[in-house]
Amino acid sequence: MTTHKFERILLKLSGEALVGDQGFGISPDMIQYVAEEIRSVFDLGVQIAIVVGGGNIFRGIAASSFGMDRVSADRMGMLATVINSLALQDALEKRGMMTRVQTAISMHEVAEPFIVRRAIRHLEKGRVVIFAAGTGNPYFTTDTAAVLRAQEIHAEILLKATKVDGLYDSDPLVNKDAKFIREISYMEVIERQLHVMDMTAISLAMDNHLPLAVFNLSNKGNIKKVVCGEVVGTQINI
Repeated sequence: MTTHKFERILLKLSGEALVGDQGFGISPDMIQYVAEEIRSVFDLGVQIAIVVGGGNIFRGIAASSFGMDRVSADRMGMLATVINSLALQDALEKRGMMTRVQTAISMHEVAEPFIVRRAIRHLEKGRVVIFAAGTGNPYFTTDTAAVLRAQEIHAEILLKATKVDGLYDSDPLVNKDAKFIREISYMEVIERQLHVMDMTAISLAMDNHLPLAVFNLSNKGNIKKVVCGEVVGTQINI
């Protein structure tokens, strides 16, 4: 029988993870694949919380770079994460998982407001909790929201599912000689300015001793492998 190392995890999915091969929006095939991967961990009895980005629909930083007010752009980005969260909720529930979407911006007809004790209670009852709308504040990324929510619900590890195999010393899509990093400390990530998450998220994770695993989502079974203690991708620790 497969045993898991962690009882409660927070999974960070980028909005781009839901695009698949279509370049924009939400790919039905990809969101079904993600739901199956989450189901494989759910079946182990692991408590799962999820933060989804919104970059496949709207990215606030990019919009602000061509003249849109940053606050307005970031709020649009928050709403994009809600769309992704509702799509993921639907895919998960079609696979027999009870879920709750909690938003940092009040929208009672769409989802619950974020209340940490209620979120923890949902997890204890075996529901998957999806945190939407980031932190509810402009100028903060969904990576920072993921670290914040992980701390609030006392997650044992943050899993960052990406499009690459882990952390490299430079961008592997640009530099073919980029070296893969199997294990690294948060302080070294900061000192070397490695772009795994924004520095606010990295600093918050480091200060609160939150382990981080960065791995390729497209490799089937990777989420389960990390949860079961296998060394997959890059491990970032104190």
